[in-house]
Amino acid sequence: MRVVFWGSPDFAGTILDAVLASAHTVVGAVTQPARPVGRGRRKDPRRVAPAAVGRAAEAAGLPVLAPGKPRGEEFLTALRALGGEVFLVAAYGEILPAAVLEMPPHGALNVHASLLPAYRGAAPVTRAILDGRRTTGITIMRMDAGLDTGPICIQAETTIEPEDSAGEVTRRLAALGGRLAVEALDRLAAGTLPEVAQDGDEASYAPKVEPAEARLDWSRPAEALARAARAFDPWPGAWTTWRGERLKVFRIEPLPVGSAAAEESDRDHPPPGTIVAFDPHPHVRTGDGAVRLTSVQPAGGRRMTGADWVRGRGPVAGDRLGDA
Repeated sequence: MRVVFWGSPDFAGTILDAVLASAHTVVGAVTQPARPVGRGRRKDPRRVAPAAVGRAAEAAGLPVLAPGKPRGEEFLTALRALGGEVFLVAAYGEILPAAVLEMPPHGALNVHASLLPAYRGAAPVTRAILDGRRTTGITIMRMDAGLDTGPICIQAETTIEPEDSAGEVTRRLAALGGRLAVEALDRLAAGTLPEVAQDGDEASYAPKVEPAEARLDWSRPAEALARAARAFDPWPGAWTTWRGERLKVFRIEPLPVGSAAAEESDRDHPPPGTIVAFDPHPHVRTGDGAVRLTSVQPAGGRRMTGADWVRGRGPVAGDRLGDA
């Protein structure tokens, strides 16, 4: 089939690679515009880099459309000229208007990183880890005007391991999504692609993550803090403050209840967020016990072990995280 691929981040780039390697013909790609290079205040508007899909499509010699919004007569004319029989969408980042969805003769399929109807929306992997889910998966669905509400065509499940970050789960899902996308295109071409309506009563939502949401609240339970560190890795990075500067925290290990380390942390009933000991990683008091910080990134620094942060920056017992 002649496919127009829509997507932006690495997740989508992996799926595009799988389709490019299949028997189907990718006739063009639609992606987000190039963004300034760098992070935060270091972003340089004079230097821009295309999204992962844009890079992969250009490397494959494909026409690339990168509108600010997927609408307007100029864009629709260029899209129509690609001659796609079906649109395949994976983490594109914008809602597609009806004029787009109705354009290809075989409609539009979406590769979504959850087992719909669970976790409709922009951040399904992060939300699943935050909620403590043990499984997730990929859904290939036919797109309609709603937010991830269309009929389900194919699904496959994968496990969320206890130490998985959102980045690790997303990479596995991307590989799975590539295989399922090709299968869906094969079955669509053969006229055997199933479509099963979603049960809206079972739906849940995964709204976009805002950086402020990733701030750690040390009064929460240790297990919830550990999930947050994994769920916000790599973006935006769970964070707290230490001596007035931001400290990202990528791995948190709850200390076993009743262990000597946990008992030590509660000896003087310090408030949540207090650094109470080192092993050599720092131990921090939480709402129901204590945790060990094993992977952090101080302001202006690289990701490092908690022990390296202690040696390099010098936090001491009694320091309070999150007090900025």
